[in-house]
Amino acid sequence: MTPLRTDRTADGVVVLTLDLPERRNAMTRQLTEAWAAAMADLTADREVRCVVVTGAGTAFCAGGDLSWLEEGGGLGVDGVRARMLPFYRTWLSVRDLEVPTVAAVNGPAVGAGLALALACDLRYAVPAARLSAPFTALGIHPGMATTWLLPEVAGLAAARDLLLTGRAVTGADAVTLGLVNGTFPAETFLADVLEVARTIASRAPVATRLTKRALAGGGHASFDAALAWEAVAQPVTMVTDDAREGVQAQRERRPARFVGR
Repeated sequence: MTPLRTDRTADGVVVLTLDLPERRNAMTRQLTEAWAAAMADLTADREVRCVVVTGAGTAFCAGGDLSWLEEGGGLGVDGVRARMLPFYRTWLSVRDLEVPTVAAVNGPAVGAGLALALACDLRYAVPAARLSAPFTALGIHPGMATTWLLPEVAGLAAARDLLLTGRAVTGADAVTLGLVNGTFPAETFLADVLEVARTIASRAPVATRLTKRALAGGGHASFDAALAWEAVAQPVTMVTDDAREGVQAQRERRPARFVGR
């Protein structure tokens, strides 16, 4: 049995479900290996248009499985670093996917689990979800690029609040802080998130991938850099079949049928 479930829809949406509900979907070695394989597969799959990440059971992700720290004892700084950096890079490789990614936070997202949600392009949560980065309460520094991801997503003030206090916020409060884009009722949660994903998947693939790239890392370094990028990226899309289809569909007042070229 794989700890990561992959479900594909006909419209190009892929749902990745962390499937260790008895461990609250903690990032075990087996789950980490399965995640690495899934990222490699998705990177090579040109039919994918949007990826949704969620958790089985009542949790999104409880974060890293650090039981090996207790078991291993005196690894030392170099030994711990040698384990942690590949772990970070594996899970954060979701940021390298060319297609948009959506975190469906169906329950607690803790520590590295919150970082995984922050690494996605969009985030939606159930109102009662608990999101937290309790690193300092555990006596450790934040990891998995949380000191970058939190300010990028929610701003420096919110990052200081959550990282220095370690407090948990609900999904509803997370909207106010800018941590998530919105909430959906628990009863229809995944269906509502999938509707967002299908909307994204229905847009022109080339234009969508280039737009995601334009916004990567917090966007362009300057106004002039944005103009320089768009002066190339927009003409690239203007000569595609999809651009012609988009204009024609608008004229005919029908949904566009984009094919990715």
